[in-house]
Formats: sequence, structure tokens, C-alpha cells
Amino acid sequence: MSDTDTDSPPTQGKMLEGVKVLDLSTFVTGGFSSAMLANLGAEVIKIEQPGYGDAIRHTGPPFIQGESPYYWTVNYGKRSLELDLKNDRAKEAFYELVEHADVVVQNYRPGTAERLDIDYDTLSEYNDRLIYLAISAFGQTGPWAKRSGYDLLIQGMSGLMSVTGEEGRQPVKVGVPMTDLITGMWAGFGAMASLYRRERTGEGEYIDLGMLDATLPWLTKQAGQVFAGEEPKRMGTKDPVLAPYQTFETADGYLNVCILNEKLWHELCEVIDRPDLPADERFARNADRVANQDALEAEIEATLTERTTDEWIEIVAEEGGVPAGPVYGVEEALNNPQVDARGAVSEIEHPELGEIPVIEHPLKFANGESGFDRAPPLLGEHNRDVFAELGYSEAELDELEAAGIFGDADDSDD
Repeated sequence: MSDTDTDSPPTQGKMLEGVKVLDLSTFVTGGFSSAMLANLGAEVIKIEQPGYGDAIRHTGPPFIQGESPYYWTVNYGKRSLELDLKNDRAKEAFYELVEHADVVVQNYRPGTAERLDIDYDTLSEYNDRLIYLAISAFGQTGPWAKRSGYDLLIQGMSGLMSVTGEEGRQPVKVGVPMTDLITGMWAGFGAMASLYRRERTGEGEYIDLGMLDATLPWLTKQAGQVFAGEEPKRMGTKDPVLAPYQTFETADGYLNVCILNEKLWHELCEVIDRPDLPADERFARNADRVANQDALEAEIEATLTERTTDEWIEIVAEEGGVPAGPVYGVEEALNNPQVDARGAVSEIEHPELGEIPVIEHPLKFANGESGFDRAPPLLGEHNRDVFAELGYSEAELDELEAAGIFGDADDSDD
């Protein structure tokens, strides 16, 4: 940046406008992280296997006109480039892209990037300011480094499943791909931190991110139990350190009640007309209530089953100001007055399907812009555009196609 640039007022635009990301990853971990960057204005080029693309495109059912809506959720805002990285000419073209890139994301098993000559040491020779994010199941070092791994495996090995589900029954995985998403958020955070550091030092960065490592910091209260010599257990919706902090049955459904302190406990008992509960020595203080959760559940549920969930929301949450809420299905979670008011789910124009839903990302900046501005790309939708923007002529683009860099190579040209 020149001296005159530093004296100029900031230009309007999204937070990461001008940042270019090359996303070589498949499925969720890398895809969610690069979607985070795309939402903030980065140009994300999704580099895919010719003719097939990212496997998440084919993950379903359900499918909508042959396309997986699961694929949409982690690929809003990107461009798609088919590139056969086993083709020498394609690899040369990729290196040229790297020269103009800021971030590369991949989630290969350790050793694969080196075999393909797209590892950090190789790419940093083309761009020493490059931020290179290597995501894997267990990281690049350690006795498990070479193992493959996916969300279910990491949920099991991280301890998450051991504390999810009901006592006396088998472990249960979290219903969403939690460790994929956790890892994706760490990846986005790491990329942002590295971009900030590069602004101060001019140096690129190599980030080694393992899914197992990424999940452990999220154990929080269960890790605290272990540190205190206790063994965390499956408790259904009950909490190991707070009570009542769980799901209760009502006359027609369920109600979540979250009591974090004694003030809220007394307020809850007042609004549900159970002044006897705080007077009971089993329930006097939080530690007492945690020690007697089964008895506490029976007492509270006997009262809550007398009315519907909506009635209790009005009494407990709206009038009483006590933290309580319903258990929504996913459709209700995506379509309700609060979500509508916040614009959390909107629509975006798809090149073939018309308007499709888009789940916006949650950061709402007072002085910066964010948001997705393009639909999840069709496979290879931007093959020629990406290289045209590097200055390739139409004739040169024809030569790239003939060389097979986008797939369907002529053997004589390889």
C-alpha cells in the first residue's frame, strides 16, 4: 500500500473485499470456513474434481432437481472451477492462481498435498505471503495423523458422544455434524487471525488444524468435571452443574427452562406458583438441586404438564422474564417471527432453480458489510471466468480446455 493509499478514506465494501481464497476442500470443514470468508466479502474459488465436483454435491437425499440442498448450506457465495490437479498444465495454472491468492484451504489426509505438489512448501515458493490452511482429522503430527476421520469418529473420540444421550442408554451423536462445523469455525478464525498478522508483518502462514484438537476446547464444563476428579456422564437434557437447566414435558409438548442463579430460581417458582420448592431443603441452593435432579424434575414437571407450551411461554418467559423456550422442529426454527425480523433466512437467485433459501451468517456489523451475494455455484460454472480475469484471451482459454485442465482431456495434449 502506498503512502497516498494510507491517507485515503476507507472505501465502502465488505469486510474482506479484495481477499482471494482458493478452496480445495470437500464436504463441510473447509467448506464452512470458506463460506464464512465469502460472507465477509472474500472471493472464494471452489476448486473441484472435473465432472464430479465436491462429493457433498451428491450427498442425499433430499435432492432438488438433482442438486443437494446440503451442498448449498456450506457453499453460498463461491465460484466453481473444475481443475484436474493430476494434469501438469492444470497444475501450472493452479500455481498461477496461487500467485494472486491470499488463502488456500485444503482438507486432504496428511501426505496427499505433498504427493500432488500443492503443499505449503511448494506453494509458498510462488507466494511467500500465502496463508495455507491444512485441515485433517487428527492434525499433521502424532500417532493418528495418517488416519482418515469424519464427524462421527471425532464426536466419539472427543468425548462428545459420551455425554450426549440418556443415562443407561447408548451414546448418541449430536444431530448436526458438530465437529465438522466446530473445525470450520476454527479454520475461519485462524485464517482471519493470519490475515491480520500478515498486515503487520508481511509474512504468510501455515496452519495445521486437526478436528480432534478443534473439538476438545468445546468440552468446557465436562472438562472441568474431569479436572476436579469427576466422571462426566450422559444426563439427557439435564446439566451437570446447573439445575433446573433442562427440558420438561408440558400438556402438549416440551419446554426448556434455564436457571443459572438463585434469583432466577425464586422467580421461576413464583411464576409457576410453586413457592414450596425453594423452602424444600433438597432444592434450596443450586448445589442441592443438582444433587437431587430427579426429584426436582418430578416436582416441576407435575406443574408444567397442567398447561400447554404456549401458555407457559406466555407466563414464564413473556410475563415472568425467566429464560424459557419451546423445542422447535427445524422448520419452525427457520420460520418464526424472530428469525424473520433478523433476516436470518432469506433468498438468493440460483442460475437454474430461481430463488433458493439462504441461511445468512450472524455477524451484524455497525460499520462493515457482510452477506452472501451469489448462490452456490454450479459445477465448473466459472471455469473460463477465473482465468479470463487473470488476462487469458479467448484463444488461450480454448487452449487450456484442449489441454484438459477442466477435465475431458485429449490424451495427446497431456
